[in-house]
Amino acid sequence: MSAIVTARPTRVRYWVIVFAVALAVITYIDRVSLSVAEKSIRGDLGLTHEQMGIIFSCFGFAYALFEIPGGYLGDAIGPRKVLMRIVLWWSFFTAATGRAFSFASLAVTQFLFGAGEAGCFPNLTKTFTTWLPENERVRAQGIMWLSARWGGAFTPPLVVWLMRAVGWRYAFEIFGCVGLVWALAFYRWYRNNPLENPKLNTAERELLRESAGRASGHGDVPWGKFASSLQVWMICLQYFCLSYGWYFYITWLPTYLKEARRLSIVSSGWLSVLPLFFGGLANPISVWIGARLARKIGDVAQSRRIMAYIGFSGASAFLLFSTVVDNPVYAMLSIGMASFCNDLVMPGAWGAAMDVGGVHAGSLSGAMNMMGNIGGALCPLVIGYILKWSNSNWNLTFYVSAAIYLMGIVCWRFLDPVTPLEAEKH
Repeated sequence: MSAIVTARPTRVRYWVIVFAVALAVITYIDRVSLSVAEKSIRGDLGLTHEQMGIIFSCFGFAYALFEIPGGYLGDAIGPRKVLMRIVLWWSFFTAATGRAFSFASLAVTQFLFGAGEAGCFPNLTKTFTTWLPENERVRAQGIMWLSARWGGAFTPPLVVWLMRAVGWRYAFEIFGCVGLVWALAFYRWYRNNPLENPKLNTAERELLRESAGRASGHGDVPWGKFASSLQVWMICLQYFCLSYGWYFYITWLPTYLKEARRLSIVSSGWLSVLPLFFGGLANPISVWIGARLARKIGDVAQSRRIMAYIGFSGASAFLLFSTVVDNPVYAMLSIGMASFCNDLVMPGAWGAAMDVGGVHAGSLSGAMNMMGNIGGALCPLVIGYILKWSNSNWNLTFYVSAAIYLMGIVCWRFLDPVTPLEAEKH
């Protein structure tokens, strides 16, 4: 026992965060590439704005549709096999995007790409609940989403450079190969139960013993309790509101900069960095402020609500402000700040999914991400039709997003983001 008390825990568990960070970056490189290449693809394949909106939405709807099955599989058989299959599947269809030859082929490819990527973040959340003690999980979410956003942020100039060097078709094939390396490395190292890793010392084993108890596979997800829980509905609906506005940054933003702001592909590529770069910064800042706020007021639930109120209201206000700014750089700074405020909500939202879900964190986070991606799938589709019906009135798209952001505040007003679902009294 003295060895447990005096020994310093090893830090093997942090490799889970390293793998999560790497995968988060890869997912957003693959996802954002289509929006950057949108104009070239539209020109080569002879597509309209409406058709591109449908193609963007094909990914989102498939991603949403398979989120719950992907999260459930993580709870049932563990993230090791599920994440390897997910990454291999989506890597193949990322590469296949470069072989698209028509509207139908691109739509099918994006649908299958979205189906493959679904379950990624719920399963990474599951790895955090089993491999990290409770006081490190929200911080890990902040680091992961910082990395995800920055992976997407620096994709536009990378894709522009690569497209100029090899063309958009070969660029997608190159990006598809990156995931294969991650899948092989992760499968060799990761174990669903952290206590099976021989490199953990005695102190780290004791530190992880409670969380490791959540690692055993189970299929007894209380779907009826999910459906009847106000907590679950509010967690899902607030993520719908969050994701609807955010999806603009990874779908139509480059087109907006070229058509509404009359910027070159190089200028728009660099300015497209701002929303995801600012959003990435917001995640660790939200964790830092939230932790200090919780200590000051003695209420984690209330501190998460306050961060959500600030995030949703700020995102709405900055989007509206961007519509009255003539200078494109200032407008993009305002849009970047909207993304920053958007991501102030992220750590608390995923922390709520972990805390409320408990042993069923994979399934609940899958449900939350499913609802979020329904919003994300609707966003580019709605924008495509708004542009058609309003004669390319981009400001109207921002008005809609700002209104939906404000609805997220209502969700958090009724959300208990800390009480485990199994502890609810019915």
